[in-house]
Amino acid sequence: MIPDAVAPTAGTSTAGSATAQGRLIGALVGTNAAGYISIAVPMNLLLITHLTAIAGAGATSAFSLVTGIGGVVGLLANPLGGRISDRTAARFGRRRTWILTGGLGAAILLAVMGWTTEVWQVALGWALITALVMVQLAASAALAADQVAPERRGVASGVVAFVALAGPAVGFAVVSVLPAIPWLQWGVVGVLSAAGVLMAVLLVRDPRHRIPAAEPRLSLAIILRSYWVSPRRHPAFGWAWAVRFLITAAWASNSYLAFVFTQRFAVPAAAVPGMIFLLTLIGIACVAVTAWLTGWLSDRIRRQKPFVFTGGLVLAAGLVLVALSPSVPVVYLGTAVMSLGYGAFLATDFALCLRVLPDPGSAGKDFAVLNIASTLPVAVVPFVAPALLAAGGFFTMFACLAAFSVAGALCVARVPDIGQEGQARFAAITRTATG
Repeated sequence: MIPDAVAPTAGTSTAGSATAQGRLIGALVGTNAAGYISIAVPMNLLLITHLTAIAGAGATSAFSLVTGIGGVVGLLANPLGGRISDRTAARFGRRRTWILTGGLGAAILLAVMGWTTEVWQVALGWALITALVMVQLAASAALAADQVAPERRGVASGVVAFVALAGPAVGFAVVSVLPAIPWLQWGVVGVLSAAGVLMAVLLVRDPRHRIPAAEPRLSLAIILRSYWVSPRRHPAFGWAWAVRFLITAAWASNSYLAFVFTQRFAVPAAAVPGMIFLLTLIGIACVAVTAWLTGWLSDRIRRQKPFVFTGGLVLAAGLVLVALSPSVPVVYLGTAVMSLGYGAFLATDFALCLRVLPDPGSAGKDFAVLNIASTLPVAVVPFVAPALLAAGGFFTMFACLAAFSVAGALCVARVPDIGQEGQARFAAITRTATG
């Protein structure tokens, strides 16, 4: 087992890093805000309204098809993007190159989406956008693994957690005051996303990566290995993957709240954007409390697992409230509870995942495999949701996903906490010398 590197002095960049920690946090804010705006605003609003206008009564099925395909494409693109960024020797930087390429490519396609008129066009456009954003986010996560100082990981994790909701909130706020013109709404989201990407690449310093002469050329076999990290060789990594998958699957239910309003409570479609924006504001307030507090506490007490465990249970409680909700205000309450739990989870899960990476030399690829646990639920839940809805409506769907969240919270018991890496009662954190 190779121990963690010695932490650098606070306020400086990590070994091999060229970015001061303050600038680095700012860059992570920019790129993650761009990525989450690109995905969350369409997933929770624009795709729903756009497909409703195109498909009418078939909008729910069309939404599941479009987001399901996008989820599968994202699942494939994320590890591939991480592997490519690990192997990139561009003068612009191996991480910064793909943050810029993926982010700006997605922003351009977002502007084009407003002109689509058929479900297949929406599905194709969304698949390409998802692929590009996943490449961008893979490079962003690898940048954090490369350069965030160990003693600042809790803070960085809290920032990423906060941006996950605060970024989309900016998008929702802007879109909510715009006329309901598709090309205008989609175009503005693209502009906001591009602004975050440019902010990131201007702040971060990413020295040119020198690929060792002995490193093999990128081959089909190496590309296929981009999608796998052995849980037998790296058990703590495997358990961390399971935690992230189960709890993220529970959170994926958020995409169906607009349908809860329109189908369970007969809310007019015109009122839904404002209600989703209000839900987002509630979520931001709750995540702001838990993300910043638990991120800071995690660094302070050098513990991560209690916050991940508690976050999973609280998220499950919020899902149960939504499942049983007799009125719209209870949906708001349930969403607030969900957000408190998810914020606590995100604020420390990111730091926990950075700690269990098998090899610093292949951080892009390895973290992208962890990100499969975040993108796979986006593909799986839309395909499973229609069957759950048919079996018992929104109650069955939200109750089943609550059980996923509880299972995820329990799985974290197998991951060693900070300072517990060598104890036999936990799955070991093992590291290799090469990627």
